[in-house]
Amino acid sequence: MSTSPEPLTRDPIALQAMLAAERAENERLRQIIKEMQRHRFGRRAESLPIDQLLLGLEEAEQIEAEGLADEEAADPVKHTDRVRRRRANRGSLPAHLPRVEQIVDIQDKACPCCRGQLHVMGEDVSERLDLVPAQFRVIVTRRPKYACRACEEVVVQAPAPARLVEGGIPTEATVAHVLVSKYADHLPLYRQAQIYARQGVNLDRSMLADWVGKAAFLLRPVHERLVERLKASTKLFADETTAPVLDPGRGRTKTGQLFAYARDERPWGGGDPPGVAYLYAPDRKAEQAVRHLRGFVGVLQVDGFAGYKVLADRNAVNLAFCWSHVRRKFYDLAQGGPAPIATEALARIAELYRIEGEISGRSAEERRDIRQARSRAIVDALEPWLKAKLALISQKSKLAEAIRYALSRWAGLSRFLDDGRVEIDSNVVERAIRPIALNRKNALFAGSDGGAEHWAVIASLVETCKLNSVDPQAYLADVITRIVTGHPQSQLDELLPWAYTPAPLKAVA
Repeated sequence: MSTSPEPLTRDPIALQAMLAAERAENERLRQIIKEMQRHRFGRRAESLPIDQLLLGLEEAEQIEAEGLADEEAADPVKHTDRVRRRRANRGSLPAHLPRVEQIVDIQDKACPCCRGQLHVMGEDVSERLDLVPAQFRVIVTRRPKYACRACEEVVVQAPAPARLVEGGIPTEATVAHVLVSKYADHLPLYRQAQIYARQGVNLDRSMLADWVGKAAFLLRPVHERLVERLKASTKLFADETTAPVLDPGRGRTKTGQLFAYARDERPWGGGDPPGVAYLYAPDRKAEQAVRHLRGFVGVLQVDGFAGYKVLADRNAVNLAFCWSHVRRKFYDLAQGGPAPIATEALARIAELYRIEGEISGRSAEERRDIRQARSRAIVDALEPWLKAKLALISQKSKLAEAIRYALSRWAGLSRFLDDGRVEIDSNVVERAIRPIALNRKNALFAGSDGGAEHWAVIASLVETCKLNSVDPQAYLADVITRIVTGHPQSQLDELLPWAYTPAPLKAVA
């Protein structure tokens, strides 16, 4: 049922007010349209091909593998049974691959019973798939068996080396390559399987998923320790990004969140190494950040997300806000056409960034002193100028929104003036979020909440390796090997990327 419009008033003053309001609203809508055109905010409906649906299955298989690994750790009988079944079903490795033989032998070749000389009576031979850059090879491990001619029941053999996938074919380096390809190079497992098939190595996607699940289970304590060490800092960056997760009950995806917490003291010569930890949460509620940062006391540098204010209200965290986000809002307006106020705001903010470029790398004390001498005057003059301009423009305009965004966060935006450890923006953590966005673009979604948690665990270690100039392939291969062979849980700090030193190479017989 339609309703007729109300008749216009004949009062000239009222008509002028109505016209001004309509013009302001029209300008606001024009700005919104231009912004949408520039950033392509509109969502496109896409039908998911079968390859993308397989991603959900691989995440589910990873969760199953992690659960089985947990069961095997608690029940030796299940562990032995599954090792036997893997050996029976794994098939053979291609004959054309080069073989690198390792002999795991005993040191004492005297009979433990009569001390007579042992002789070789046979050996166990196992083959596992190994990977070096751009080349597959097969590691052949031989374990000779020794018997005593005088003592018929004596058989001596070196124990089999511990493995991440017992009874399976991959070496730890192969698993590390799969992890780096998926979480650093953004190659989903089904694409990796296609790449391996071109070399004549047929690895089923579900098998790769099994390896990833076991590795995530093994590396989880290292990730937890990384989070603890970052929270012990007095200055962190925080940001979050969406993590689409398959929701099987509804046949569609739901929107989870990956929170990123980063530390980088290099711009002011701090003593703690850089690092980033991702934590998955099913939503973006403030309680998620509160849970993640429980125990953290210090400065948290963030964008304008209101969820972090809950932490500040508890007096444990001081929020420092991001000038890059403020600048971006004025930049969008200036790009849309003549905008003298936005252009002037950009020029003033650019002067702050020019000063920051000059003092990067200096000590926290020097940075604070220079900011007090040069930057404070710019910030102190900018606040009343923004307030004065806000009073002159329509309160419904996008420019008014940009000004209010800055003024409502002024205390946090000014915090960098009094603390040389604080950056002018949160670009450090935004850079750490980009790999997650790339992975999301290629994979479209995680297959489950558990798959998203795997994403967080492994991506945290990979990206922290990058920040510390550590090769993630070598790091993951070595760390997985150390954990498998019994690295003490009390010494997890030695396995963090910034403390990592490669294990000494062992001679191959």
